[in-house]
Amino acid sequence: MQEITFDQYAPQVLQQLPKGAFLTVSHGGRDNTMTIGWGSLGVIWGKPILSVLVRPSRFTYGLLEASGEFTVSVPLAGMAKALGVCGSKSGRDTDKFTAAGLQKLPGIKLATPVIGGAGLHYECKVVFKQPMNPALLDAGINAASYPSGDHHTIYYGLIEACWLE
Repeated sequence: MQEITFDQYAPQVLQQLPKGAFLTVSHGGRDNTMTIGWGSLGVIWGKPILSVLVRPSRFTYGLLEASGEFTVSVPLAGMAKALGVCGSKSGRDTDKFTAAGLQKLPGIKLATPVIGGAGLHYECKVVFKQPMNPALLDAGINAASYPSGDHHTIYYGLIEACWLE
């Protein structure tokens, strides 16, 4: 394990994110991970922030709401099959770690685990969240991304730790 600055691998994060990363949450003895393809890495309020979007219909949403923290594991090589499993199954009725052959590793600062083998890990504490207001969203984006009206909540995570396996 090697701690790094949050932005040291920013180009790799921005390149990999559209291909998928693992968002992991944990609460009440229940862990879940899901594939994300949207997010943002930057500085807000003078602090390193990783923002992620989760729909209220997702199993991950309830765990994230209850825990107030999350990890994002960014695959630096491979893992496409596991990302596919975690993006197509629900944690309500599937243990995605087993189904995708994933190993949980403990975080170094937070209680939420990370995905072993991904390579790059962010541990984040939620410092702000905002349900999307469709009336404030560009109409074209709204039509293309939310045809069923299942809008995301955006979570702003203060990066408490960033590290490489």
